[in-house]
Amino acid sequence: MAIATAAAAAALALLCLLAVVPTGHGALQVGFYKGKCNGTDVEATVKRIIASRFSRDRTIVPILLRLHFHDCFGCDASILLDGKGGKKAEKDADPNKSVNGYDVIDQVKSALESKCPGVVSCADIIAIATRDAVVLGGGKQYTYSVQTGRRDGNVSVASEADSNLPGHTLSASQAIAKFKTKGLNASDTVLLLGAHTVGITQCSFVRPRLYNYNNSGKADPAMDPALVSRLKSTCPSSRPTANNFIVLDQRTPLTVDNSYYKQILARRGILKVDQNIATDKLTNATVKALATGSSFPTLFGRAMVRMGAIQVLTGKQGQIRKSCRVVNK
Repeated sequence: MAIATAAAAAALALLCLLAVVPTGHGALQVGFYKGKCNGTDVEATVKRIIASRFSRDRTIVPILLRLHFHDCFGCDASILLDGKGGKKAEKDADPNKSVNGYDVIDQVKSALESKCPGVVSCADIIAIATRDAVVLGGGKQYTYSVQTGRRDGNVSVASEADSNLPGHTLSASQAIAKFKTKGLNASDTVLLLGAHTVGITQCSFVRPRLYNYNNSGKADPAMDPALVSRLKSTCPSSRPTANNFIVLDQRTPLTVDNSYYKQILARRGILKVDQNIATDKLTNATVKALATGSSFPTLFGRAMVRMGAIQVLTGKQGQIRKSCRVVNK
C-alpha cells in the first residue's frame, strides 16, 4: 500500500508540475500574426484548409503530428526543404522517409502568400496546422493556444535528423535522456509519446517483437499473446518483406484520446518504446495517471507548446520562406 501511495503521489507531483500554464518562449507569443496579414485571419485560414483535408482523410492527424515532431527537434521547418545539388536534406534521412504532409503545408503556405507575401513562416504553419488536426481528431477539449513568431531555417542536413530523433526501441531512460537534450523532462516524454494514440507504423518495425525477440525464436513476452497473434496475421513470417501498416492504438485508432496509455498498461504496446514507458519505474506512475484520469487533453497541449519552442529562430534569425521547399534567393 505504501508503494502504491508513493507512486500515486509521484504521478500527482509530475502532473501538477505540468499543470503550470506555459508562458511565452523567447519571442514567441500567442496571436503574433494578428493585424499583420492585410485583414486575413492567419489561424482561421489554416483551420479552414486543415478541416477540409480532415473531412476527406482522417489520417491527416497522425501525418501532421509526425511531421511536427520530426521537425521539432529544432522547430524551424527545415524538414520541408528539398535536397539541393545532390545533397540529402532532412526529409531524405532514413527516419524521415515515411514522413508526409508536405502537400497540405504547401497548400496553406500558398493561400497565405496570396494574402500577405513573406509574412507567415512555414514553421508556424506546421505548428498551427498540427494543433488544428489534433482538435479535429480529439474534440474541443484538445484545443490549445499556439505560440507563433518562428522563422524558417536556411539549412537542412540529413545527418542531423539521423542523430537527433529518438528511435522506436529505446528504453524509458534512453527516451527521457533523448528528450532531455532538447530541454524536455520525463513527463514531457510520456505525454509526447501519447501522440501514438493516432500513430501508425509498419511491419518492419514490429516483426522483431513477433518472431525472434532477442534471438529467442519467440515473441516478446512483454506483449499480450492475443495481440501477438493478431499482428502475426498482418505481418506473416512467410512474407518477411511484407510491410503492411499497423495502428499503434488498436482500440481507438485515429482518435486522439488517452486509450494509448490504457493499451500499453495492458501489454498492448506496438512499439518497444511504448511498452517500456508503461513498465519502467521512471514513467509507470505517470502513464497510470494519464490512463485513469481526465488530464491528458490539457497536459498534452501544454507539452506540444513546449516541444514547439525547441531551438526556434525568431527576430532577425533565419527567414520567412516564399516557398516552404526552398530557401529564398
